Amino acid sequence: KTNVPAFTLSISVSVAVPPNIAELKNLEVLNFFNNQIEELPTQISSLQKLKHLNLGMNRLNTLPRGFGSLPALEVLDLTYNNLNENSLPGNFFYLTTLRALYLSDNDFEILPPDIGKLTKLQILSLRDNDLISLPKEIGELTQLKELHIQGNRLTVLPPELGKVADERSAFWL
Repeated sequence: KTNVPAFTLSISVSVAVPPNIAELKNLEVLNFFNNQIEELPTQISSLQKLKHLNLGMNRLNTLPRGFGSLPALEVLDLTYNNLNENSLPGNFFYLTTLRALYLSDNDFEILPPDIGKLTKLQILSLRDNDLISLPKEIGELTQLKELHIQGNRLTVLPPELGKVADERSAFWL
C-alpha cells in the first residue's frame, strides 16, 4: 500500500467550484478565500480527509445538501458571506469534529439550538451579524475558549453561558 501524502490547495476559482474537486481524496486544507463563489458543489462533502476549509470573503448564501458529512473537519471559516440560519443544510451540525467555526460578517438573526452538538468547539466567531439572541444550548460548548459576539443586536445573554466561562475563556461582547 503506497502512502500518498496529504496536501493543501489554495485556489482562485471566480464563481464556480469544479465538482471534480472530490477527486482530490487526500486534501487536508482547502483555501477559497476572497473569490466570488456563489455556490458549492455537493461533491465537496466527499473530501473525507479535509481538516481546514476556508470559504471566507465569497458570495455564498447557502451551503450544499450533505455539507455536514465532512468527518475530519476541524476549522471552518465562512466569514464575509451572505449566510443566515436558513442557509445551513440539515446535517450541518453533524460536523462534530469542529474546533473552530467562523461565521462573522454574515446575516444570522438566530443561532440554531443544534449549535450545542458541536461540543469540541474552542472558537466560535459570530461577530457582526444580526443576532437578537443566543440559544441556551450554547452552554453545552464546554471546551469553548473564545466567543466573539460583538456587533450584533443582543440585549441579553443566556445564563447557560456561565457554564462555559472560566479563567481560560475570552468572550468578546
